[in-house]
Amino acid sequence: MTVKVIGLIELKDLTEFEKYRSEVGHTIELYKGKIVGRGTTADVFWNELTCQKFGSYVELEFPQLIDAQTWAHSPEYQSLIKIRKKAMKVTLFSVAL
Repeated sequence: MTVKVIGLIELKDLTEFEKYRSEVGHTIELYKGKIVGRGTTADVFWNELTCQKFGSYVELEFPQLIDAQTWAHSPEYQSLIKIRKKAMKVTLFSVAL
Protein backbone atom coordinates (compact mmCIF):
# COMPACT_ATOMS: atom_id res chain seq x y z
CA MET A 1 0.00 0.00 0.00
CA THR A 2 1.40 3.39 -0.99
CA VAL A 3 1.65 5.95 1.80
CA LYS A 4 1.74 9.72 1.43
CA VAL A 5 3.38 11.91 4.05
CA ILE A 6 2.03 15.44 4.13
CA GLY A 7 3.78 18.34 5.80
CA LEU A 8 2.03 21.61 6.62
CA ILE A 9 4.72 24.25 6.97
CA GLU A 10 5.07 27.71 8.45
CA LEU A 11 8.45 29.13 7.43
CA LYS A 12 10.47 30.94 10.10
CA ASP A 13 13.93 31.37 8.55
CA LEU A 14 14.43 31.14 4.79
CA THR A 15 18.21 30.65 5.02
CA GLU A 16 17.82 27.71 7.41
CA PHE A 17 14.96 26.37 5.28
CA GLU A 18 17.17 26.28 2.18
CA LYS A 19 19.84 24.43 4.17
CA TYR A 20 17.26 21.91 5.40
CA ARG A 21 15.73 21.54 1.95
CA SER A 22 19.14 20.86 0.38
CA GLU A 23 19.72 17.93 2.75
CA VAL A 24 16.32 16.36 3.44
CA GLY A 25 15.75 14.87 -0.02
CA HIS A 26 18.69 12.50 0.35
CA THR A 27 17.30 11.15 3.64
CA ILE A 28 13.93 10.48 2.00
CA GLU A 29 15.52 8.59 -0.90
CA LEU A 30 17.49 6.38 1.51
CA TYR A 31 14.16 4.98 2.75
CA LYS A 32 12.52 4.41 -0.68
CA GLY A 33 10.66 7.70 -0.60
CA LYS A 34 10.35 10.60 -2.98
CA ILE A 35 9.09 14.16 -2.96
CA VAL A 36 6.02 14.32 -5.21
CA GLY A 37 4.86 17.86 -4.54
CA ARG A 38 5.63 21.06 -2.72
CA GLY A 39 4.39 24.58 -2.88
CA THR A 40 2.59 27.42 -1.21
CA THR A 41 -0.95 27.44 0.10
CA ALA A 42 -3.35 29.30 -2.18
CA ASP A 43 -6.39 29.27 0.12
CA VAL A 44 -7.77 27.52 3.20
CA PHE A 45 -11.46 26.81 2.68
CA TRP A 46 -12.25 25.46 6.17
CA ASN A 47 -10.23 25.22 9.35
CA GLU A 48 -12.62 23.54 11.76
CA LEU A 49 -9.72 21.76 13.48
CA THR A 50 -8.17 25.19 14.12
CA CYS A 51 -4.78 24.30 12.69
CA GLN A 52 -2.13 26.90 13.18
CA LYS A 53 -1.30 29.09 10.22
CA PHE A 54 0.74 27.45 7.45
CA GLY A 55 1.77 28.85 4.10
CA SER A 56 3.56 25.93 2.44
CA TYR A 57 3.24 22.19 2.12
CA VAL A 58 5.24 19.16 1.04
CA GLU A 59 3.96 15.80 -0.16
CA LEU A 60 6.15 12.71 0.08
CA GLU A 61 5.43 9.18 -1.09
CA PHE A 62 6.71 5.89 0.32
CA PRO A 63 5.93 2.32 -0.82
CA GLN A 64 4.73 1.26 2.66
CA LEU A 65 3.95 2.80 6.03
CA ILE A 66 6.97 1.10 7.60
CA ASP A 67 9.24 2.91 5.11
CA ALA A 68 7.77 6.30 6.10
CA GLN A 69 7.99 5.49 9.81
CA THR A 70 11.57 4.25 9.49
CA TRP A 71 12.55 7.42 7.59
CA ALA A 72 10.88 9.74 10.14
CA HIS A 73 12.77 8.11 13.00
CA SER A 74 16.02 7.44 11.13
CA PRO A 75 19.33 8.83 12.35
CA GLU A 76 19.77 10.58 9.00
CA TYR A 77 16.51 12.51 9.35
CA GLN A 78 16.87 13.06 13.09
CA SER A 79 20.20 14.80 12.42
CA LEU A 80 18.23 17.51 10.54
CA ILE A 81 15.74 18.27 13.33
CA LYS A 82 17.87 21.06 14.81
CA ILE A 83 17.99 22.82 11.42
CA ARG A 84 14.29 22.13 10.81
CA LYS A 85 13.30 23.73 14.11
CA LYS A 86 15.15 26.93 13.14
CA ALA A 87 13.70 26.88 9.62
CA MET A 88 10.04 26.16 10.21
CA LYS A 89 7.16 24.86 12.23
CA VAL A 90 5.74 21.71 10.68
CA THR A 91 2.89 19.27 11.12
CA LEU A 92 3.78 15.96 9.46
CA PHE A 93 1.31 13.11 9.04
CA SER A 94 0.83 10.02 6.90
CA VAL A 95 -2.10 9.05 4.71
CA ALA A 96 -2.62 5.45 3.59
CA LEU A 97 -3.91 5.03 0.04
